[in-house]
Amino acid sequence: MSSKPLHLRVSMSLRCSKDRQLANLSFTFSLIYLPVLASVVLSTFYASKTGVAQETLQNAVRRSSKVMTEQEARQILNVSETTTWEEVLKRYDTLFENNAKNGTFYLQSKVHRAKECLEAAYRDKGQGTGTPS
Repeated sequence: MSSKPLHLRVSMSLRCSKDRQLANLSFTFSLIYLPVLASVVLSTFYASKTGVAQETLQNAVRRSSKVMTEQEARQILNVSETTTWEEVLKRYDTLFENNAKNGTFYLQSKVHRAKECLEAAYRDKGQGTGTPS
C-alpha cells in the first residue's frame, strides 16, 4: 500500500493525465502545423532568391486564410438565399449555443465564421443586419 494519502495520489494521477493531454496536443500541433510552417518559410526563402518573394508570401497567406464562401456559410447554418436575417440569427444562436454546451470549439468557430460571412453578404445586398457597422 502506498504511503501517500488518497487525495495526493488522485491529484498526482490527474496531473499526469493533464500532462499526457498536453503532450498529445503538442504532438498533434507539431504534426499538423510545423510542416506547413516549414513549407511557407522554405518557399519564402527560395522565392527571395529568385525575386518573387512578395508574390509567394501573398499566395501563402491566401492559402492559409481560406475565406468561407457564402454557399458554405449557408450550408453550415442550414439557411437558404431567401432566409431573412432574423431567421439566420435565430439559427446561429441555436447552433452556437448547442456547440458551446456539447460540441467542439472548431464547430463553434465554423458557425461563428458562417454568421460573419452571411452578415457581410446581407450588408452588401442592402438587406439590413440590424448590427452597427
